[in-house]
Amino acid sequence: MPELSPFHLAIGVDDLAAARVFYGGLFGCEEGRSSDAWVDFDFYGHQLVVHLTDAERERARNDVDGDAVPIPHFGLVLSMQGWEALAARLRAAEVEFVIEPHVRFAGEIGEQATLFLRDPAGNAIEVKAFRDPARLFARD
Repeated sequence: MPELSPFHLAIGVDDLAAARVFYGGLFGCEEGRSSDAWVDFDFYGHQLVVHLTDAERERARNDVDGDAVPIPHFGLVLSMQGWEALAARLRAAEVEFVIEPHVRFAGEIGEQATLFLRDPAGNAIEVKAFRDPARLFARD
């Protein structure tokens, strides 16, 4: 298996100030380089770049273990302790969840804690955790 390395993801937002509050404030991500058209964030060790755009974002959904999962979406895989702490922080901030924090695929190989929310621009974000991180890519 290759060594894990940070990913780079660029998304569109319609308000950089709101993105700074959401990613910098709510998620606690440090801000890196920026301009008047984009901002880099340290998204838990990964580079997330939010670009100012007025483009429409898709709102499709796909059924996953009874949840209507928004497509497209991006997210994080945290430790269970990290997931629980972030879920509590989001609940305390009275975030409106697309899919409330819960466990899906209970008792199955892919059992995971998950939650979905949207950033102020409508980008869907999933945060998940596995009790056994080695099961992230397990198939059987």
